Amino acid sequence: MKLGSVLCSVLPFLGTAYGYANPEPCSGTCTNTHDPSIIRRSDGTYFRFSTGGKIAVHTAPDIAGPWTYQGAALPSGSSIDLAGNQDLWAPDVSLVGDTYYLYYSVSTFGVQDSAIGVATSSSLDVGSWRDVGATGVRSSSGKPYNAIDPNLVAVDDTYYLTFGSFWKDLHQVAMASPPAAVAGGVSAYQTAYDPVTTAEEGAFVFPSGGYYYLFYSKGKCCGYDTDRPSAGEEYKIMVCRSSSATEGFVDQAGAACTNGGGTVVLESHDFVYGPGGQGVYDDPTHGPVLYYHYVDTRIGYSDGQKQFGWNTIDFSSGWPVV
Repeated sequence: MKLGSVLCSVLPFLGTAYGYANPEPCSGTCTNTHDPSIIRRSDGTYFRFSTGGKIAVHTAPDIAGPWTYQGAALPSGSSIDLAGNQDLWAPDVSLVGDTYYLYYSVSTFGVQDSAIGVATSSSLDVGSWRDVGATGVRSSSGKPYNAIDPNLVAVDDTYYLTFGSFWKDLHQVAMASPPAAVAGGVSAYQTAYDPVTTAEEGAFVFPSGGYYYLFYSKGKCCGYDTDRPSAGEEYKIMVCRSSSATEGFVDQAGAACTNGGGTVVLESHDFVYGPGGQGVYDDPTHGPVLYYHYVDTRIGYSDGQKQFGWNTIDFSSGWPVV
């Protein structure tokens, strides 16, 4: 973050073996969707923000589409003085009061010199975003985390930003109110860690039924067309849960998420390969929805060919089922 014909022959049976639903329909522009973030405006318009193109923005009347490209959220890039400030990653968009907050990552692939920035808007529209710049979440060599892949969660009147990728995996920090910067006098703490692979990133915290569910991506994310990993080492979507938004996350077997625990929510099956970069949205029509990017093996494995996927989630067992 090498398979050949054997994987292609096995994949059609995985959906049957594990019972995963295939992605729901998507129309319009269903590519240009790496690390999607979905939010619905009060007028019913859906917005999809994604990695690349200085945060690509698409809109649609429904989560299924048709999706239409609108432009870049931050056409001038980020004001953060780091390499990668013109190629922004992993957006996360939330409404706080009357203001939309767009968190983004500034980094380059495989390095720890990274920072999380934020922009604000009153409408979500392209052309309305104001880059605030650094949030105070930053990493460099020697830090236990890599400061990318942000996700904001509100707990009553307190805000937390969960983030991280590889190194010592997922961390969280309390934010000020409004949440444009880290709260004073606090430090980041670990929420998930696999000491064997460290291949965890893309956290998303979602409350449901008295629990907070920590979704994250695990495995190799990218470059499948030139360097496909061994079977099972590609991206998959995992989850742990806790009664607290900040600590005590465990998987379905009770294993601590900070010590290699994690329950698979969605992995490669049928024509779906390497799903990840996920978020969760409580849709007024469809109910709770898991959205993500994935490779459609019938189309191609390159990063530019990744598709927008979404499925409804059933939480009735206490654990998310797709």
